[in-house]
Amino acid sequence: MHLIVLLIAVAISVIPFWKIFPRAGWQSPMAMFMAVPLVNIVVLYVLAFKKWPGDPL
Repeated sequence: MHLIVLLIAVAISVIPFWKIFPRAGWQSPMAMFMAVPLVNIVVLYVLAFKKWPGDPL
């Protein structure tokens, strides 16, 4: 039962980033890093503060 709950929680956190990463110019499979504790915080900060393709100069 715990494994099912864990898989659902991972899916809930990975699926939105699977769609967000291509918009930021990254590969979609990078979203799998969001399932790794501590790495997900680093990736989120890099994503938040990077220059996005649609940003003005």
